[in-house]
Amino acid sequence: MLSSPTEGGVPSSQTVYRNIEHILDRARSAKQPPRIIHIRNSGESGDPDAPNSPGWQLVFPTLEHEFVIDKLKNNAFAGTKLAELIPRDAELIIVGMQSDYCVRATCSAALGRGNTVILIKEAHATYDRIEVWNGGMVTIARDVESEIEAELEEAGVNLLCMSDVPHLFSDR
Repeated sequence: MLSSPTEGGVPSSQTVYRNIEHILDRARSAKQPPRIIHIRNSGESGDPDAPNSPGWQLVFPTLEHEFVIDKLKNNAFAGTKLAELIPRDAELIIVGMQSDYCVRATCSAALGRGNTVILIKEAHATYDRIEVWNGGMVTIARDVESEIEAELEEAGVNLLCMSDVPHLFSDR
């Protein structure tokens, strides 16, 4: 999904790649680094993200002390050990794919558990959405991402901008 749009990536793939890389670098270099958990979707056989396929591999390499959770559903807590790694009173910083599926479902589940959830604008993305029930009209990905941000903010997610990242992992 973070490959170039001409190779099937999301429209904002290059920006989102750089932003997630920046957030990850800041988190790893913090005086007290947070627990970093990488979530990997495991599709079914034949899917682009089927286990051990190129689309299943994590985009950013993990460090020895970081965790990797493989999931089968949009909600990263469903059917995984993620809840065992994250206390209910922990603050979560969410980045990644896909805004209207995995990001939305995981943010909603985390809020339901009582977690404080932070979503970084321009560090999550999705594809253009074809409106089947509206004559095949296309809603561009950026508008879909904005809809999800508004929905999640109304539900209690804290939205931050990339300009907030330099201070995100300090004084905590």
